[in-house]
Amino acid sequence: MSEIRVGLVGYGVAGRVFHAPLIVATPGLRLAAVVTSARRDEVQADHPGVEVVPSADELWERSDLVVIASPNRTHVPLARSALERGKAVVVDKPLARTAAEAADLVRLSRETGLMLTVFQNRRWDGDFLTIQKLRPELGEIRRFESRFERWRPQPKGGWREQEDPAEIGGLLYDLGSHVVDQALRLLGPVTEVYAEIDVRRAGVGADDDTFLALTHAGGARSHLWVSAVAPLLGPRFRVLGSEAGYVKYGLDPQEDALRSGARPGPGIGARSGAAAAWGVEPPERWGVVGTEDDSRTAPTEPGAYPEFYAGVARALLEGAPAPVEPESVVELIAVLEAARRSADTSSVVTL
Repeated sequence: MSEIRVGLVGYGVAGRVFHAPLIVATPGLRLAAVVTSARRDEVQADHPGVEVVPSADELWERSDLVVIASPNRTHVPLARSALERGKAVVVDKPLARTAAEAADLVRLSRETGLMLTVFQNRRWDGDFLTIQKLRPELGEIRRFESRFERWRPQPKGGWREQEDPAEIGGLLYDLGSHVVDQALRLLGPVTEVYAEIDVRRAGVGADDDTFLALTHAGGARSHLWVSAVAPLLGPRFRVLGSEAGYVKYGLDPQEDALRSGARPGPGIGARSGAAAAWGVEPPERWGVVGTEDDSRTAPTEPGAYPEFYAGVARALLEGAPAPVEPESVVELIAVLEAARRSADTSSVVTL
């Protein structure tokens, strides 16, 4: 194939803000069809010529790759259906509610020889890429602190705030999927999990204020916060190493850019031309690296969300590995499950 036809399931925030713009910006991928009932006019205004269909069953003959950006409870059944019909699959996070469900999907993808990958886009946050670049300067990382906090005292409503476990709502599986994934990528497997999971806002049934403490096999510890009720935000990252530390405030700018309608151009990753501005953070938002006696500003690496779908295209057209190996996501979900058990029992859970 010289071009991959992409069928996108869902045109809410995930489909409209994240997936569709990045798909359209990726050479080798063509957004062919979108499944939505309530947002037909939005799709046609945003992407003229793209077909709008009422159900995922309409995608099988219209796509080579199915991207699942629908509510969390649909991820597993839709991914299974797509794989059984011979389609490569991208699933928005979280892949599944349980590690067993996720492992079953991975097994099916291996049996069918079809790509299955998960949109863990914050592996390409500029500040997280900066931590990886600075790692030799930091020495042995002993503590990784990560906060994904917001101030949203008024609930929005909808399935994400419902108590029903089948909806897979709440921040543990939402923002928690990102901060735990980054901790695993940086520091490796987890052996112990402790969690405090709370519901702070009236009318909300799913967690909106959650803390996790992870012990990694190498001895490092991760302290991770996700919250919708933080009136004053802490540092996005605080990384403490044997030789130096790194402190960074503020979120990666790519989400805000996508929400505002900005779009990456061809050739993302280049350091010249129009594409070079994508994901670039202004100097006043850069973090600090060093020690109490000797520190400096550390330029933030350009964020690179488009690299995810560029990796998808390489996997399907060139046989390269998937941009996010699904086995790594099974490990991530096992940590989230352990966090839920820890909070329910007020204990440390051993993996």
